[in-house]
Amino acid sequence: MKMSAEKIDELIERERLPASYRKTVDRHWRPLARQIADWSREKAGPVVIGVNGAQGSGKTTLCAFLSELLLPELGLSGAVLSLDDFYLSKAERLAMSEKIHPLLGIRGVPGTHDVARICAALNKLCAGETAFVPVFDKANDDRSPDQRLIKAPIDVILFEGWCVGASPQNEKTLAEPLNTLERDEDKTGKWRRYVNERLKTDYRDLFARVDRVIMLRVDSMDAVFHNRLRQEQKLRTAKPDAPGLLSDEGVARFIQHYERLTRHCLETLPLRADIVIDVATVAANGTMV
Repeated sequence: MKMSAEKIDELIERERLPASYRKTVDRHWRPLARQIADWSREKAGPVVIGVNGAQGSGKTTLCAFLSELLLPELGLSGAVLSLDDFYLSKAERLAMSEKIHPLLGIRGVPGTHDVARICAALNKLCAGETAFVPVFDKANDDRSPDQRLIKAPIDVILFEGWCVGASPQNEKTLAEPLNTLERDEDKTGKWRRYVNERLKTDYRDLFARVDRVIMLRVDSMDAVFHNRLRQEQKLRTAKPDAPGLLSDEGVARFIQHYERLTRHCLETLPLRADIVIDVATVAANGTMV
């Protein structure tokens, strides 16, 4: 049964999107939901769909429409696991920054998530059990005391995150710094080698649990900056006094932590993803974020 226009409009208003986003839902997300439904029928138990995309590419919004409206249209229950919600706490990252490398105090790269907790949540959901998952408060840059309940049974698990599905880089590519952050704050390359090692180990095992990968592909790092800036502006509006907010200059520095792996994903993941969606093309036909 097709969802009513009123329900779509309610979600558009909740997500603070323009009315034109309905075009995006009809032209792009509804056909995508039908494809996910086909994948779900191919597997006994929940199908795990990885949703990859650079910061601000629209992953969270897409997953909200899929899980709350479009998959239920097709008789399926969908749940969202966000990689961002599994960031280590500020105290845990501080401890890593002191023990391993100062840059690990900043959330984002592989090594700053609680991978064991993600796997535990996936284990429960795939076994048909209810799971509690953490909530990360980006405005305060720390884990929230709240938890979110995901009730079983679930047909589709939408596992979204900026580096979901990423592969490790060739060690030789790590030698030269990519930006001023790496040049000035990771002079020996220890931080980037640590991140790469995590991609070879526990993150590799985590991403191997993904059955299908959807990539929201941005066209440049400049687009990443402007998209991430929009996210920060929303946070400023919602929580103007929160201590974790970034200035425009802070956003520019912040995305340098992500730049190496974002570029690597843009180069390599389209070759392995099941579906690649160009954000600029979708935006041209409606509204993306």
